[in-house]
Parts: sequence; C-alpha cells; structure tokens
Amino acid sequence: MEKIDNYVPRSIDDYDRLYKESVTNPEFFWEKIALSFIWRKKWNNVLSFDFNKPEFTWFNGGKLNISENCLDRHLLDKPNQTAILFEPNDPKEKHQEISYRELHERVCRFSNVLKKNNINKGDRVCLYMPMVPELAIAVLACSRIGAVHSVVFAGFSSTALAARISDADCKMLITADGSFRGNKTIDLKSIADEALVSCKSVKVSIILKRINSNIKLNKIDKWWHDEISMVSNQCEPVGIDSEDPLFILYTSGSTGKPKGMVHSCGGYMVYSEYSFKNVFQYKRGDIYWCTADIGWITGHSYIVYGPLLSGATTVMFEGVPSYPDFGRFWEICEKHNITHFYTAPTAIRALAKHPKSFVSKYNLNSLKVLGTVGEPINEEAWNWYNEVVGKKTCPIVDTWWQTETGGIMISSIAGVTDQKPTFATKPMIGIQPVLLDNNGKEISENGKEGVLAIKYPWPSIARTIYGDHERYKNVYFSAYPGYYFPGDGALTDSNGNYRITGRVDDVVIVSGHNLGTAPIEDAINLHENVVESALVGFPHEIKGNALYAFVILKDDSKSDNISKEINKLISSTIGPIAKPEKIQLVPGLPKTRSGKIMRRILRKIACGEKDNFGDISTLLNPEIVKVIVDKN
Repeated sequence: MEKIDNYVPRSIDDYDRLYKESVTNPEFFWEKIALSFIWRKKWNNVLSFDFNKPEFTWFNGGKLNISENCLDRHLLDKPNQTAILFEPNDPKEKHQEISYRELHERVCRFSNVLKKNNINKGDRVCLYMPMVPELAIAVLACSRIGAVHSVVFAGFSSTALAARISDADCKMLITADGSFRGNKTIDLKSIADEALVSCKSVKVSIILKRINSNIKLNKIDKWWHDEISMVSNQCEPVGIDSEDPLFILYTSGSTGKPKGMVHSCGGYMVYSEYSFKNVFQYKRGDIYWCTADIGWITGHSYIVYGPLLSGATTVMFEGVPSYPDFGRFWEICEKHNITHFYTAPTAIRALAKHPKSFVSKYNLNSLKVLGTVGEPINEEAWNWYNEVVGKKTCPIVDTWWQTETGGIMISSIAGVTDQKPTFATKPMIGIQPVLLDNNGKEISENGKEGVLAIKYPWPSIARTIYGDHERYKNVYFSAYPGYYFPGDGALTDSNGNYRITGRVDDVVIVSGHNLGTAPIEDAINLHENVVESALVGFPHEIKGNALYAFVILKDDSKSDNISKEINKLISSTIGPIAKPEKIQLVPGLPKTRSGKIMRRILRKIACGEKDNFGDISTLLNPEIVKVIVDKN
C-alpha cells in the first residue's frame, strides 16, 4: 500500500514537481494516490471521460467502503486518538472527545439501526439535524451500508426541506427535537413535521433528543436512543462500487429548483483526503477545526470525510461565534489548543468589527494554519485575520472550490506555496484551471481577466444532478464545450496566481452561501400584491454581498408592511438566509425589447451609482432607469 504522505508537498520544489507530474500523466498520478486506501477490489481503469456527454468515471470497477477507510483502518494504529472533538453551543455544557474506537462502535450501531428500519444500499436518507456528533455518525452510517445521504442545512424552511426530500425520493428522515443556536432554540421537529405532510416517500423518521422539548411522536417517528439500544455495535462495511453515489447535496441554481449534486464514492474519497492533507499540511497530533456546518459541502469534505480519512482530530462546534460573546471562537481555540482554524470571510468581518480584546485575552499560540472558505476574502479582513488572530506567524490558505467540485481547487498550500491577500493563488496538484475570453478561447498570458474554467477532470467532480443529467450538462458544460464552467470569473497576476472576481451568472454569494436569484424572486412573486421582482447582489461590509430586491406592486396603496410580508414569505419558502437586505418598490424594471431584465443596470443602482449605465437607448423603457435611481 502506497503512503499518501509521499505525495504531499513539503516545499515549493515538491509542489512544482508533483504538479507537473499530475498534469503530464494524470491517470498514473491519481492511481498512486488511490493505492493508499483500502480497496475490496482494485479498479479496471483509472479514468474515462467525455466532456460532451458529460460523463466521468474514476477507478471504474473498484470496490471500497469510505466508512471503512475513515474508521476501521485507523483502529490498528490510533484507536484511542480523538476522532471528533465536540464543543456544544453552551460553554457550560461539557465537551465530548470521541475516539476512533468509540466512533467506530457508534457508527456501526447506527448502521444497524438503518438496516433494522429497512434502509438498503442505494436508498436515500435525508438528515436535518443540529451540528452534533450524531449528524456525523449518521452520515458515516449511511456510507457504511451503501445508503445515499442527503444532508439539508437545519436553517432551511419546511418548504425547502420538503422539496429536497421529494426530489431525492428519500425513504427516511433523521432529525432532532430541536437545536440550540446562541441563546435561542429552534424547533426542528415542527419544521420536519410540516415538511413530511407532502413527502410520501418517507417511511420512518428517527428523532434525536437534543433540547429535551416536549414533542409528540407521529406514527413513523422513532427515538434515536431507543433504536440504538436494540442493536449490536458490530456492522461489517458493505463493498460499494467506486462510481456508486455516496451523497446528494443541494445547491442553489440560477434558475429553477435547487440542484441535487451527486458525488460518488471512490473519486471523492481519494480527493477529499489528498486535498485536506495538501492544503492544511496536517500532521499527527494537530487539532483541526472547520467552523462550517455539515449541511454544506465544506462540512462534508473538511469536517467529516477529509479529516477522518486522514486520521485527524476534527472539531465540531454547535454554536455561533457571538455566543456568549464575540470571543467564543478564540476561547475554544485556547481551550482545545487548536492548530488549524478554517472559517468564512463573513465570520472574520463580523468579528473584526468588535474590540480586539475579544481576541487578545486568549492564548492563540497553538495556531499553525488559518484558512478561509465560501467566498473571496477582502484585503482588510485578510489583514485583520493575519495580524490579530495569526500574529503574522500563521499562513492563511484562501480556498476556492464549490459543492460541485467536491474539494478545494485553487489555494495556497500552508507554508509551502506563497500566499497573497485576496488571491486564492495556485491550482491544487492535479487541477488544470484556465481563463477563457468572450469567445471561449484560452488566455495564455498572465495578468489577464476572463471566465474561469477547468479543462481536465479531477476525482471528486460531481457526476450529475440527481434525476436531471440534461440540466447538469446545460449548466456546467454547454457554455464552453470541452470545459467545466463553474460560473466564476477570475484574473491572474504576473506570476500566475488566481484571484476569483465573483459570479458571472445569476447566483449571489451571501455570507458564503450560494443563493440563486430565481427561486427567491419566485418566492417574492407569490405575494398577492407583487407583479414582478428582480434580485441582485451588492457589496456588504459583513456578508461580503447582500441581496437587493426591486419589486413592482399591483397596488401601491397597500405597501405599508410589504417588506415584512415579503421577508416572511421568503423565510417560509426558502429560509431566513435568503431575505433581502433592502427592498425597493419601483414602477417598472429596465428591460430589453425581448423582455429580458437588465440586471447589470440594477446591480449598479444597488451599489449606489447614479449614472454611468452605458448605452440604455436600446431598452424597451430607458426612462425607467432614472425613475429607479431617483427613488433609490
């Protein structure tokens, strides 16, 4: 068995050598990486692909179990090492340190609960849970028996939850009586019950007791603690084909319903461990903390799978950075001697608004590596993070990637490659990014700006959109044939470092969350007094971007509570994270003669511009631009 550490760069010369090897002979390179894992059956061929179909198969014919690679193989050399370190919402509640041996037993036990409730290989299981160890345990239990997990962020509404359950035809829902969030509790059970009214595919619901609320069980409900008391803590992992689906994770689309991105077992396993070890330069004994939620891809790849495949100690945090005060992150870092800290620019900007004493009162000397994820980080936030948190001694990895990519694609490597504020910098080993001009031609020279694309497959690329492969093709492979198109623009500096400049489609990144404008507009338009709406993003000092809604009413005399009513509607159909920061009532929207809304103009208005809109004479209604500006 090869050692994956042999292919993790420790110097810039290592990076240059390995990167060249990975793009010169990708199949040979990835085969060597894959040999570090336990395979039930070796693959027939490493890679076959066709960007036009599109179709990608990695390690075809191989059989494995990702749970076995996350847990069983570590029982030989580190059974007593902490696998998951859980820090609860309330600092007065005792934290948990779950060893690899204990995690293995708990995953096996819950795997038997799944089997007892008729969950089989290929069945879809929806998880709508707080950030507690049982969420990671349920994820790993699904993978152990070959069930496909679909984690839904526990901030989504019942309508959004129901849509995701129904789209994946989930057979089981795993949820909780509620969750803690700062000084609040959230009634997850009621939200789940409301969702299940329209979800006939769900045959059983497992309920974790977390907040000890007085809830009423329905016919299909069973308590987590009752179920695990009736089963064994031994469960053999099932051999799974490399290309069998591991999970479905939903991400916002620029049009229509959310996209259920399907990730398969073998390639995702190989890339999530390799990218984790590369970017963070994790070494045995380090304590790694990613502050994300498992409801997002960051939590899948860099709280659960990447760290556990690597035999790391990974921290799960249930709470928020502002409770009980704005020093909570740093209190946890001191308490557990955190070495690697990975968070979102939104959190950094929010914390930077408060006195530095919230940071300086804690000893952060254990920190070795800092990271950011979710959106490009601005220079002011980067400098605060570097100086106040890292004391200018910790490399900062600014990571660019997506739900669709499964793992980090462009990033500096901690202490190995150069970092540069606001730049994601270099492609990961094995990743081949390019910039394309307006004609879809590759831009060969450095110091240029264009559309970001990837010209060769990588192991963790999403294989399809669940139930809609044609949409997968249209969204990611049709605009620029022969390339994967992520929807972002980028530029390079003279040294070939990449800076992500933002979305080039109708998706807005708010606090690190990709929010498609179309579903939110659809929600706004459900209001009985709304004729039409248009949503754009605009810069926000904390969130990075915020949402700005332009709304046309049927009856302007009934506008007194319209903003509250619209936000309530959005919260109930999508979730509070999708509420606009500002709602402007307008008599009309700038449109082309074909009826297309000119969002470019609306973005400029949302940013406070009064003119410089370019040629608007071709609009169907050019006069509306001045009217909107005057009302701004």
